[in-house]
Amino acid sequence: MPFPRSKKIHDEDSLYDYAVKALGRRARTVAELKRLLRQKQISGEAPAVIESVIGRLKEQRYLNDNQYAANYATLRRDGSKHGRQRVITDLKAKGVHPDLIDTAVSAAFDDVNEEKQARAYLQRKRLAKPKDQKQAARIFRNLTRAGFRAKTIFTILKMWDLDDETLTGLEESTE
Repeated sequence: MPFPRSKKIHDEDSLYDYAVKALGRRARTVAELKRLLRQKQISGEAPAVIESVIGRLKEQRYLNDNQYAANYATLRRDGSKHGRQRVITDLKAKGVHPDLIDTAVSAAFDDVNEEKQARAYLQRKRLAKPKDQKQAARIFRNLTRAGFRAKTIFTILKMWDLDDETLTGLEESTE
């Protein structure tokens, strides 16, 4: 049984306090915070109150999509060992503007060797050299989901001396 919704009606000050507490729990983008605030019951003109709260948070530098995207890209690159495309997809889902995404991701991934990053991801996930075509396909899907390009994935698979039949089957399935 879900929790009952709060019957409290928020004015601008209480909505601001709620937003600050939400940002204290974890970093959010402007779009995520707007989604969260829209769920609350607000006295008066709701969109205007939400925009006012967002404006105050931006003014006080509690809310900054530029900084969020840069931090997110760096953390995903270093911590999770994800590839460029995965970070771009995640930031789009979080509602970050495409121009900000391009800037942050290119700054984070400019000096990264994608093959080394993919190998670090494989090591982190404890994925070893595949023994058959089924395991090779599993590794291919795993690396694709992690945001690595097919060219990089095939480079890694070719270094593992997989038979040509397996590689050809994977290449055909990607087209």
